[in-house]
Formats: sequence, structure tokens, C-alpha cells
Amino acid sequence: MAQEQQNVETLKRRGRRRLVGALALVLAAVIVLPMVFDPEPRGTGSTVNVRIPGEDETPFAPKLPAKKSEEYVVQVGAFANPQAVLAQLDSAKIPHYTEKIQSNLTRVRAGPFATREAAQKAHEQLKSLGFEPGAVAQK
Repeated sequence: MAQEQQNVETLKRRGRRRLVGALALVLAAVIVLPMVFDPEPRGTGSTVNVRIPGEDETPFAPKLPAKKSEEYVVQVGAFANPQAVLAQLDSAKIPHYTEKIQSNLTRVRAGPFATREAAQKAHEQLKSLGFEPGAVAQK
């Protein structure tokens, strides 16, 4: 009877192992076989169309920067102490500005003027004031 009990236990163990093995094979078949037999993976459902236009078809036209109006200036001179010159330009109502060029020198320029003709007129006015102005130049 003890041997019969042992044989029954052995048969039950073998039966359980076979059942677990069979379940493992079925699960593997359910998961792996569709992957093996499906040649293309399933997409997300929405397709993306990309069309690159040719050079002649491009609707894009780059915006060019706005053309700056030309400004003209006349160099009055470079001075260590420009206050007297600035006062003279103020009294003559000639627009002007200054720039530091060295530690002790300041460049004085008349302008900016919108047209070359206005700059030429200021050039002549500077000559009549006793200055030796430089040529009319674009700013």
C-alpha cells in the first residue's frame, strides 16, 4: 500500500508538470506565433504624408531686411577740447555729434543728413564758418 501511495504521488507530480509545461507552450504559441507570421508590424492607424516641394514649387519667399535710408555725414575735425566748435555749430544750427577716438581726442561730425545734397550744403556752410571739413561720406 505504501508503494501504491508513492506511485499515485509520482503520477500526480508528473501530471502537474505536464499541465504546467502544456500551459507554457500554449502561452508561448499565443504570444510568439503572431509575431512570427505577421510580416509587417501594426501601425498606429494614422499615416503621415510628407511632401518636399521642388525648388520651383517653393511657396516660401524670404523677407529681405528693409533697406535703410542712406545717411550722410561731414567730418568737421578732431579736437582735444571740442566745446568751442560745438558752440559754433549750435549757433549755426548745423546738426552734429561727437565720437571719442583716443584718450584725449574727440571727433566732431556734422550730420547725419538724409540726402547728399543736404550734406553738401552743410559742407559749404562749414567752409564759410572757417572750418576745413572732410568730404561728404555715408554714415
